[in-house]
Amino acid sequence: MQEYKLFINGEWVSSGTGETFNDVNPATLEPIGKFHKATEDDVKHAVDSAEDAFDSWSSTPAPKRAMILYKTARILEEQKEQLARLMTQEMGKVLKEARGDVQEAIDITYYAAGEGRRLFGETTPSELPDKFCMTVRRPIGVIGMITPWNFPIAIPSWKIMPALVAGNTIVLKPASDTPLLSVELVKILTQAGLPAGVLNLVMGSGSTVGSAIVCNKKLRLISFTGSLETGKWILGEASKDMRRVSLELGGKNPIIVMDDAKLDLAVDGVVWGAFGTTGQRCTAASRVIVHEKILPEFKRKLIERTKKLRLGNGLDDGVDVGPLVNESQLKKVAKYVDIGKEEGATLALGGNAVKPLPGYFFEPTIFTEVAPGMRIAQEEIFGPVVSLISTSGLDDAIRIANSVEYGLSSSIYTENMKNAFRAIEKIEAGITYINASTIGAEVHLPFGGVKSTGNGTREAGTTAIEEFTEIKAVYFDYSGKLQKAQIDVE
Repeated sequence: MQEYKLFINGEWVSSGTGETFNDVNPATLEPIGKFHKATEDDVKHAVDSAEDAFDSWSSTPAPKRAMILYKTARILEEQKEQLARLMTQEMGKVLKEARGDVQEAIDITYYAAGEGRRLFGETTPSELPDKFCMTVRRPIGVIGMITPWNFPIAIPSWKIMPALVAGNTIVLKPASDTPLLSVELVKILTQAGLPAGVLNLVMGSGSTVGSAIVCNKKLRLISFTGSLETGKWILGEASKDMRRVSLELGGKNPIIVMDDAKLDLAVDGVVWGAFGTTGQRCTAASRVIVHEKILPEFKRKLIERTKKLRLGNGLDDGVDVGPLVNESQLKKVAKYVDIGKEEGATLALGGNAVKPLPGYFFEPTIFTEVAPGMRIAQEEIFGPVVSLISTSGLDDAIRIANSVEYGLSSSIYTENMKNAFRAIEKIEAGITYINASTIGAEVHLPFGGVKSTGNGTREAGTTAIEEFTEIKAVYFDYSGKLQKAQIDVE
């Protein structure tokens, strides 16, 4: 079994203790590789290396930094199929979705590289003569990044590429379930010419490695994608030293289906949103709020369509739904199925772990007769479970959509323009789709949510650089005399 080490100051090094952990294929339960488990001292070494590299990297002209990203994107394109297959083996998502994950990394890398010549500031007239006013963007410093397992190359790329082109240096901790793709990404960036120390990779548990990153005061920003509870803890710890935090913490995303919707299109969108990536997306469609007039027909069509989905190893042809990522996630999904039944919802389809498949497979599951206040309609399950909720009309549907603590993605299927624009205005979410599912964000638009989904930051798109830069106001007085702003001139 291949062994993978930490990457610190441009070198692949053993952890301080030499301890390792195994990465397992969730479809076959076969080990993929052995990964070194970082210690607190390893994290400190990585942070110190990033700090040492910061002055040189931040002083490198942004277009020169961007050239490394352009080369990275080209290598990612060349290795796309190889990386996608590794991802399916490591994380479980079906191959066509894994290809999409890699494509996201390619797209955001090209997009961020373009920002090397667009790190825009502003100019504005001064209120005083012979004085010039402008803003410039400056890198924040050394950044700690903690990424999840469900998009093991796309999400690290969302964070890494804008941060690099802006001039920051990085310590990255990937999820322990999917460290291999981060190893490959670091190799590619190094091949593209990234200098030593600019990007450092430490692997291991959140309790040890993640905590060491969050608590290191040299890290001026912690960028985290993961659970709400962990995000709250990170925010509390970093705030003690007035350090910045960027959080993306999940969702409980609704699809509203109005009585004028194209039902087959809506069914396709729900199946894709609920069961794509086995429901393991923060934007997954876990609640479907259907107008009562069409609910019986919609339910029938959805069940018929879902029954046709094929489960299995994502590398096999014709497979639609892969495994859950690990045993813990399998048990969590099974627990929520039990909760739904205990709450009085009707289990209309699925609800069981799949045997005799050897991996962590769970049937696509549909609950009907779900009340908006039930736990299965309020809490993030992160699995292939969807709840059908009846609604009497648009205002009631929007009220139900807004009744959860999250606000990431949302969708409405309707042929009525007024309904669509009312949904855009009134649904509490960072993303709203019209006649499309809740998943499928494009990298040139901001990604993130409201309420407990995050703390106001957005990744990707036009705000990608904002997350990883500071704004400095500059006043250039060439009058040759003391001038006082906001002081009346006599």
